Amino acid sequence: MTAVGPGHPDELARLRGEVRALRARVRAYPLISQAQGMLQERYALPDAESAFTLMRRASQRFNVKMRTLAGALVTTARPDERTVVWFPRRVRHPEPALGFLPPGTEGARSRGAVLAAVLDRTLDVVGTGMGNVQTVDRVRGGLRMERHTGLSEEFVDFFEHVGPDGTSCARAARDVSQVTVRDVESDPVFSEPARQVILAAGSRACHSVPLTTSAGHCVGMVSAHADRPLPELDRTRIEALDTLGAQAGRWLAWYERTVLLDALEYLHTLGRESRDARRPAPVRPDRPTTNRPA
Repeated sequence: MTAVGPGHPDELARLRGEVRALRARVRAYPLISQAQGMLQERYALPDAESAFTLMRRASQRFNVKMRTLAGALVTTARPDERTVVWFPRRVRHPEPALGFLPPGTEGARSRGAVLAAVLDRTLDVVGTGMGNVQTVDRVRGGLRMERHTGLSEEFVDFFEHVGPDGTSCARAARDVSQVTVRDVESDPVFSEPARQVILAAGSRACHSVPLTTSAGHCVGMVSAHADRPLPELDRTRIEALDTLGAQAGRWLAWYERTVLLDALEYLHTLGRESRDARRPAPVRPDRPTTNRPA
């Protein structure tokens, strides 16, 4: 068996993957640190490491990314200290159906698997191999990159977070409608820095589809990129992508109301247990002795 050398493509890909993962951890560190501080104060934890341990337990139990859990924690109103349950009036709803997933996966869908399937289906419909899927960043606003394929590292780094303008996905999120860019090089929707990064990645056209809730709110975005100018998509493909965006958006909304709140509820339980375990037991007064007559 031949060892993989330092210049081998597989080794370079592995190293690039490690660098991307390290950058992601660095970007998530301030948010996770903020969440640790909130837990430490709320439950009188002895240190930040204790808070991190509780977050990790909740993250692993509900298969929720630490960054996602931290974002939910810092943007959700704190629980009533007098109650055991954080969300006492919450109504649970069944998991929405997803027509773009393989059969037999009901009840076992992770957020990452759903987002990956959204991206795969979009690329199939548009007929290209490059694209990315984003979700609304509940802390900073805008859109945050979740999944991608076929795009350069520079593209992924530049569009890790997208603000309210300067891109086609930002316009699609604002208008809550599909947006086709036939020619990236000439379309005025892009800021010049964004245009140059997209062109350098080999994209010449793109199509963005908002992921929407039943109330019509955008909770995410999926975009397909092509290495050639794109014609307008026909009605059949537009309708297929509309259905995809609606199903995915409703599922994401359900996930936030159900799985993510379950993780926060469990975190609240862990915090209360940790706090109560360190409280000194109440001191009982000595019972007075009674002198009996001899």
